[in-house]
Amino acid sequence: MSGEHSTDGDPAATYDAIREEIGRVLIGNEPEIEQLTIALLTRGNVLLEGVPGVAKTTLANLFARATGLDYNRIQMTPDILPADITGTHVYREATGEFELQRGPVFANLVVADEINRATPKTQSALLEAMEERSVTIEGETLSLPSPFMVIATQNPIEMEGVFELPEAQRDRFQFKLTIDVPDRDVERQLLDQFDDDPDLGPEDVEQVVDVSDLLTAQEIAAAVYVAPPVKEYILDLVTATRDHPDVTHGASPRATLAFLDGVKARAAIHGREYAIPDDVKALTESILGHRLVLSTDASLSNVAPGDVVAEVVDSVEPPSVDAVEPAAGIDE
Repeated sequence: MSGEHSTDGDPAATYDAIREEIGRVLIGNEPEIEQLTIALLTRGNVLLEGVPGVAKTTLANLFARATGLDYNRIQMTPDILPADITGTHVYREATGEFELQRGPVFANLVVADEINRATPKTQSALLEAMEERSVTIEGETLSLPSPFMVIATQNPIEMEGVFELPEAQRDRFQFKLTIDVPDRDVERQLLDQFDDDPDLGPEDVEQVVDVSDLLTAQEIAAAVYVAPPVKEYILDLVTATRDHPDVTHGASPRATLAFLDGVKARAAIHGREYAIPDDVKALTESILGHRLVLSTDASLSNVAPGDVVAEVVDSVEPPSVDAVEPAAGIDE
């Protein structure tokens, strides 16, 4: 594509290029773009939640275009079937044989739009793909492309016609990001931007990252140093969710690993070779909030997962920055 250029696999340059290109169309979503980039560099999946009209799908499409990944969008509806996602064998009369017809999940980036409008059975069709990067069709297991990432959008569960995602499905999303209605200043900028160019849209975003550079950036992010005190901090936060009185089921070990991968990538896109406590804090809500199962009493008392996460963060003392820098001679 004409906008493609090399970032030499540098995670910080990769993030800057993606953020700036998306910013040509969409204003005010830098925190979400940062975490989408982190997920891409750590082979994670992202759930975007928000009311209709806050550009969830637009953000996912812009991210796909800026990264240049081969992507498919699946509009999830109550009547969509698992085979509509994974694929099936189709009989070809001309040859007298069954031929594999691959579903839209066979792409580098899959946008599952309004995922919670599909039935739980259909939602589960994505479970294997999200966790194992493969799908099984009539007993045959097929690998998915690399890199592979699912960005799903959903409406809040208070809205009509939606099914709450099962715990096992939510746990497979590295991050859940809530897209809020923009504040007045941002919305005014949007008014001016689209008044100047009414036809502005995803097609105006070009690929700005070479796919081979993305794979290099993934390797660089994975090599970031995480000091023992930072690992202990992660474990303290996860354990605190399991011990919280308002929580029936706390964060899983998958959440612990999501923290490890996430803080590495966040450090890398900010130009550091080691993780700091602020990297952990920046990811707590998006990693922990959707994984917590609150007690019945807490739910009836209108306690939100975000409230619990905030209490957990306040209750756990982070290590000092001086304690997390790599010592001289450590192979990072």
